[in-house]
Amino acid sequence: MTETMNPGRDATHAVFNQTPPRINLDLFQTDPLLDLMCAGFADPIRENLQQNGRFWGSGEAREFARLANSDLPELKRYDAWGRRINEVEFHPAYHALMRRSVASGLHCSVWERGGEEEPVRHRARAARLYMTAQAECGHICPMTMTNASIASLRHSPDLLSEWGPRLLSRTYDRASRNPAEKQGVTIGMGMTEKQGGTDVRQNRTHAEPTNQGFHRLTGHKWFMSAPMSDAFLVLAQTENGLSCFLMPRFLPDGTANTIRFERLKDKLGNRSNASSEAEFDGAHAWMVGEEGKGVRTIIEMVTYTRLDCAVASTGLMRAGLAEAVHHCRHRHVFGSELLDKPLMQRVLCDLTLDLAAAVALSFRLAEAFDLAADRPEEEAFARLMTPVAKYWICKSAQPFLAETMECLGGNGYVEESIMPRLVREAPVNAIWEGSGNVMALDVLRVLGRDPQILAMVLESFRQELGHNGRAAVDVLAAAAEVAMEDEGSARVLTEQLALTAAAAALRRDFPPVFADAFIETRLGRPWRSTYGMLDRRFNMRALLDYAFPEP
Repeated sequence: MTETMNPGRDATHAVFNQTPPRINLDLFQTDPLLDLMCAGFADPIRENLQQNGRFWGSGEAREFARLANSDLPELKRYDAWGRRINEVEFHPAYHALMRRSVASGLHCSVWERGGEEEPVRHRARAARLYMTAQAECGHICPMTMTNASIASLRHSPDLLSEWGPRLLSRTYDRASRNPAEKQGVTIGMGMTEKQGGTDVRQNRTHAEPTNQGFHRLTGHKWFMSAPMSDAFLVLAQTENGLSCFLMPRFLPDGTANTIRFERLKDKLGNRSNASSEAEFDGAHAWMVGEEGKGVRTIIEMVTYTRLDCAVASTGLMRAGLAEAVHHCRHRHVFGSELLDKPLMQRVLCDLTLDLAAAVALSFRLAEAFDLAADRPEEEAFARLMTPVAKYWICKSAQPFLAETMECLGGNGYVEESIMPRLVREAPVNAIWEGSGNVMALDVLRVLGRDPQILAMVLESFRQELGHNGRAAVDVLAAAAEVAMEDEGSARVLTEQLALTAAAAALRRDFPPVFADAFIETRLGRPWRSTYGMLDRRFNMRALLDYAFPEP
């Protein structure tokens, strides 16, 4: 055999036409869509976002994420001497992620007053959360719950006064001890039980009052996430109905509360975050809010977590599509870049429209949170669109990320790639704090309690959509009438609300091509189940280069 026919071992094992790693990027500077959402922010806020973007786009952050999700949390029930300790052991990378997010205020910044972020505090935090989610989502769970818990604790000013300073601390303190002795604390949540799940009114955990001002809780929780939190907001039954309680892991005298973690859940994704099953054996807890009004008290916490679900899912979508575009930009097939192939362009552009819509809608919702206290129309938008945005964005993320994985082919399917973790991570936000049916039913509840809310939100759509608005608003008004009579059609209404709200946000905040293409393909045509259905009227490459500029 001649030398030209036998290239030899070195040539056989040469690596070429492989995509370089997508690391050491500034996730803020390289994201024009995010930049549009933060265009009016003061310079110090943008500088802070750039610092966060550089870290979460770094190789160091990606390695922390890999380690935290490969070396999983482990429950240590007993110490070497047989004493029950109920400790969860994490890889140091998890603590590094927690330390970074606490330092950036991901757990508390919307409750801080004064400073540059005051008028845009929800949007600024959403920007940080969106970039953090692109790197690692598991540790976001305690960040989200701690942030949201303050909304519920406001119903008990004495408890908020006691816990508030440590909740607002930017110091991560992982020690297991009396929270009063710690520099900073986190709070988790325990709502669901084996027999009820979403129907928390079936909860069997029982609370007995004491003459010392606290209650003793006996029962269980089927899911109690972030078990190393310093306290938990939990639901339990009293003589007057389901009530909300703050249950610390350690009591003021330093002894451990009688909370027993029985096992950690073996989950599909979100694996760096421990989720436990817990038993309460007369555990000490303090009532939060009014007795018998536990759902009303804890639902404020749930509302904030739903905003985070939407924002974090959007971040996952950005991470997956950025990997796909990066791969297609560097991979050559049949004589040219994969990115230049017409079918691939249409798939990627179709994905980009959903990403842009998710960015626009999630940040529009965060804006409503910022403005709700002073503007009734924004308060109405926040009440109605929180379950709507959570429903559509979190559901969209799952098929979206599966499609982005397919863009990488086999390279995306192996664990050395980031893609499997992104795909596994996506379902949790659609399930956590209310699955799709719960969100659709919440939409009906909001409309049933105050019919004027729909009129206010539809008027905002009409104004933002311009000449396209009347037909969309008429369709939504008709869908709402049907859904109020037919509960089974609530998903139809919820999805149409989401698509119209996303189109309105795109029209208001993005270059016209985004809204034009989104309205044409999402509002103007029947439902379709796969990506790549755009026609040739749109400049595919220009849209991709805008959304994903080369670094």
